[in-house]
Amino acid sequence: MNIKDVILGKPLKNNELSHEKLTRLWGLPIMASDAVSSVAYAIEEILLILVPAIGLLSFHTLPFIIIPILLLLIILVVSYSQIIDHYPNGGGAYAVAKENIGKTAALLSAAALTIDYIMTVAVSISSSTAALVSAFPSLHSYKVPISLICVAIITLINLRGVREASKVFGLPTYIFIISMAILILGGFIKLINGTLNPLEYTTPILSDETLQGIGLLILLKAFSSGCSAMSGVEAVSNAVPSFKAPSTRNAKHILFMLGAIIVFIFGGTSIIAIHLQVLPVEGHTVLSQISAAVFGHTFMYYVIQVFTSLILILAANTAYNGLPQLLYILAHDGYVPRQFSSRGTKLSFSNGILFIFIAASLLIIGFKSETHRLIPLYSVGVFISFTIAQYGMFKKWRVIKEKNWQHKSWINGFGAIVTLVVSVIVFSTKFMDGAWILAIAIPAIMMGMYCIHKHYSAISKELQLEKFNPYYDKDGVTSTQCILLVHDINKPFLKAINYANSISNNITALHVCRHTDHAQQLRKQWESLEIPIELKIIETPYRDIIKPMDDYLWQRERELNHGENISVIIIKFITAHWYDNFLHNQTAHFFSQHLSKHKNISTVIVPFHYMLDGRNSCNKHLENKE
Repeated sequence: MNIKDVILGKPLKNNELSHEKLTRLWGLPIMASDAVSSVAYAIEEILLILVPAIGLLSFHTLPFIIIPILLLLIILVVSYSQIIDHYPNGGGAYAVAKENIGKTAALLSAAALTIDYIMTVAVSISSSTAALVSAFPSLHSYKVPISLICVAIITLINLRGVREASKVFGLPTYIFIISMAILILGGFIKLINGTLNPLEYTTPILSDETLQGIGLLILLKAFSSGCSAMSGVEAVSNAVPSFKAPSTRNAKHILFMLGAIIVFIFGGTSIIAIHLQVLPVEGHTVLSQISAAVFGHTFMYYVIQVFTSLILILAANTAYNGLPQLLYILAHDGYVPRQFSSRGTKLSFSNGILFIFIAASLLIIGFKSETHRLIPLYSVGVFISFTIAQYGMFKKWRVIKEKNWQHKSWINGFGAIVTLVVSVIVFSTKFMDGAWILAIAIPAIMMGMYCIHKHYSAISKELQLEKFNPYYDKDGVTSTQCILLVHDINKPFLKAINYANSISNNITALHVCRHTDHAQQLRKQWESLEIPIELKIIETPYRDIIKPMDDYLWQRERELNHGENISVIIIKFITAHWYDNFLHNQTAHFFSQHLSKHKNISTVIVPFHYMLDGRNSCNKHLENKE
């Protein structure tokens, strides 16, 4: 057993993927952690805006802010349930925009969501570290290392597979949800009995008479701050394929349960907060004050405090399920490197998980794990995606006109307007605090995605083989055994097979694959082109294709006569740009290094120069043959 197996556990077979998918029982806490943690502090975010501006009048104004937030949440839940129905392959706002609005809107939503998911990890971990440092001030100088360790732990657990992550992160989330339910029900009972009295503070605040009126800007700013309660709602629609079959049905049920939990916790804590007239106090969160008022400093008070701190760490885990799935879809569409479409040995999108780890870690280091410096960059992206998704569904209903399309279009149209207003408010109010970075980062990411897509499209066009006409000239060639590693029949393959024919008359084409569909397609294409070379296909149930290839080569080596060897031909894709190393797997180099341990095997790399072989060498050869 190697180190990788010790850290990540035993590799899983491809047919075990269904066992790694989320059930409703464990899918709910995985998807709810971000939203639930946001709800716990949404009321405090509102009061931080209102209380300094209008004092005690805040508690008369709160219902006019909370009710619209809850209505908008219901609209979003209904809308995203429709998105799940119509886009079962995941992708959320990106998939909606791609089909109904256009490429630019799709890339905008993808860039915004990518930033939001990464910010979710950085902000959640930094907030949790801040809570720990508050309890243990001596750790203040170690904030960044502590945050990085937390990110590393969450990353490692996710690399070990979805099933393991759901069990580790699921139970604490359920405990927090149940604790909040007990808190709200206990508060309502005391409220009915008349034993829940408003809190008293030594510091005086503004009275109702201090102000002549409430500015619209203050209300809108408070509304936008409270909308943090909706962060995480979109994650379910992005990760539909991650759920067990029937995935669409399970995803919708989880979305509805998530919506109900948010309404219950946010609405319940808001009612109690209004009655208690809780004020934001440094060192004591609003939730902490509510817990103390309902339970006193009893066991339940400390349970809520501990699991509130823990839920902040777990909130980061929502990104580890949503973003890798989104990157997988983007990779298939050619907007991010192809490596993001590959699953790891535990059948998770390991490259996407590692990308989150690296990006979030860089943010934590760059912003020194200071939550207040990261917050201005947070939540803008999710409301951009909300707006695009709502408008995309509005356009869809206007086109397909299915049953009740008028009502659906009105709901999504209204939702698009509200979320657009919130997006503008959030961005403008946080612009000078650091949100201006997003005005640079989002277009930069979009431009990067566009360039990557252009690159892949150009390469795909260049590699397309219009006519298969290999050169066969056996004069002077040897009987040396030759194995040609093949993945697709294209121009690079044509160049490699011509080289193989020039050195050997004993050639075997070898294809090792994980997917039966691709193997069948390759075999059918091979037969239709009547290629007079043996095609050996090895299908493996594991993600690792090295072991079955090694086993085959060991077997071939045992059959060699004394003094004979085998030449393994590998195709290497070469371009003139350094950045292509990030866009293409360096398979040829890896195989060449690995095969050096075989005593009787020599590797030959056939370079295929993009923009040289693609446009000149192969085309000239075809012209000469014609």
